Amino acid sequence: MEINYTGIFIFTLCYAGIALGRVPGMAIDRTGIALLGGMLMLVTGVIDLDNAILSVDFPTLIILFGLMLLSAQFKMGGFYTMVTRKIGESTLTPGRFMIVMIFLSAGLSALLSNDVICLALTPVIVQITLKRGWNPLPFLFALAASSNIGSGMTLIGNPQNMFIGQKAGLDFGLFLLWCAPPALVSLAYLCWWGLRHQPLVSGEMASTSVKIEADTEWDRHQTSKAIILTIILVALFFSPIPHFVTVLGIASVLLMSRKLVTSRFMTLVDWPLLILFAGLFLLVEGFRASGGMGALLYLFESADIGFYEPGFIAGSGVILSILVSNVPAVMLLMAEWPEGETQLAYLLSLTSTFAGNLVLIGSIANLIVAEQAQRYGITITFSSHLKWTFVPALVSIVFAIAFWFLVMWVV
Repeated sequence: MEINYTGIFIFTLCYAGIALGRVPGMAIDRTGIALLGGMLMLVTGVIDLDNAILSVDFPTLIILFGLMLLSAQFKMGGFYTMVTRKIGESTLTPGRFMIVMIFLSAGLSALLSNDVICLALTPVIVQITLKRGWNPLPFLFALAASSNIGSGMTLIGNPQNMFIGQKAGLDFGLFLLWCAPPALVSLAYLCWWGLRHQPLVSGEMASTSVKIEADTEWDRHQTSKAIILTIILVALFFSPIPHFVTVLGIASVLLMSRKLVTSRFMTLVDWPLLILFAGLFLLVEGFRASGGMGALLYLFESADIGFYEPGFIAGSGVILSILVSNVPAVMLLMAEWPEGETQLAYLLSLTSTFAGNLVLIGSIANLIVAEQAQRYGITITFSSHLKWTFVPALVSIVFAIAFWFLVMWVV
């Protein structure tokens, strides 16, 4: 087996940088590291331009881009403003507020992607909790955890699910049947856990109505348009039409607007996330072309360990998600995915998504919440996140694995 050590070195160095989130002495983040790695794979000749183009899963990028445009429609229509104002003006007790927030973020994440929802709701949670005299940290932890869990219910809930769905050719409806039940059970447990670890608040501040500062006013017409197109999108996902074609069609309708300027749409697209994906595609292809993936498979086979077996996929999905976050983990594990293998894809989706809650760097959604909170002077540390989320995350993973084996035993 021929090994290209240059490609393996670049891949190892970049994945280590992604795990750390930075390169010591340099002002480069995870997106930059992935992009730099992909560029180096081309510059050093590990992969050529043709292979680089073929390695990029454009349907996944199209789905991700189209859903970002749909979310932008919701934002520009003031949907998030309307929802958050309703929450802020309510007089819910801390416990009830947490339950409402958990299921709201989970439901929205299942349809509009968890990263987008965390970006929209974090400032609102911070404003409400601070103005009511509550400790914001448990609510922010619950927001990130519930958005990750909720995103695991559908093929469009998070970036790794979109990739898994395209790579393994998964059906939208079957994915829902496989993944929604453990997600719902995990959300219920998260509510119970959150109520048990509810922060102390002063009685007079427990149910104060809060006026939320919002940057976009509610527009009934634009919000209705977004809701209708979302319903159409989900309905078409149950049809045989390729998912990326459906998303492209919806995105095309969104751009044909008499009021919302295209450039405004583009500013709301998460370009760094798209670039991160493109860089990871090149990195993983370079690792595969260098013989790294083949060498790994050979080592596991020599040790009589099945790489594409339930136990290994579940375990490696969890461990790699802890080390490098779930998106890079999934892309690496699916580098040589067996054609036609779908059941393991559901298991990988569930374990990698739920494992994102174990540690702060486990998912991009966690990092978004931490970054947004920091702007309000609230610091989310690795240890504080671990203390609050580790147990419910571990329980959700156990639920997911148990449910998967139960379904496999029944069918």
